[in-house]
Amino acid sequence: MINMDNIYLIKDIPGYTPQVGRLLSMMNYARYTTLAAVKDLTVDQLDFLMDAQSNSIGALLAHFAAVEYAYQIETFEKRDLNEEEMAIWGPALDLGDSGREKIKGNDLAFYLHQLEEVRNRTYELFKSVNDDWLHMEEEFWHGKQANHYFMWFHVFEDEINHRGQIRLIRKRMGV
Repeated sequence: MINMDNIYLIKDIPGYTPQVGRLLSMMNYARYTTLAAVKDLTVDQLDFLMDAQSNSIGALLAHFAAVEYAYQIETFEKRDLNEEEMAIWGPALDLGDSGREKIKGNDLAFYLHQLEEVRNRTYELFKSVNDDWLHMEEEFWHGKQANHYFMWFHVFEDEINHRGQIRLIRKRMGV
């Protein structure tokens, strides 16, 4: 879905309404830069911890997939993750001790596959909505109103934020 000829263009994407396509354009660029930041990393590099409180690059990649999945559930199914989903995605959503304990030993292909599977589901779900859906409001954090546009902006804004951590970790590892 990421069209490398148009990676620097925020524009319509065939099959999506205009604003949905532009949102996907921004999400695709964020993902493109994330993939460039993790290219060719080994399992040891993906598992590297700068200190006892930090997150690994692998955990951050799993976090990107978990956040996107959680927003699929919240905005399309109007529910929280169930117990089974939390068993799968909880450590990546929460990171911290649980993430450090459970998210390790995977190669880059594992994380890339996870990211791709979740993103492909996002592509399919976004085909089912239009620009009006982006502007639908509901209660969000701390009892404040938010629209779907903001919620999905937050998905890639969170990725961009944590990608900065990935770049810092790479520098600390000397790669």
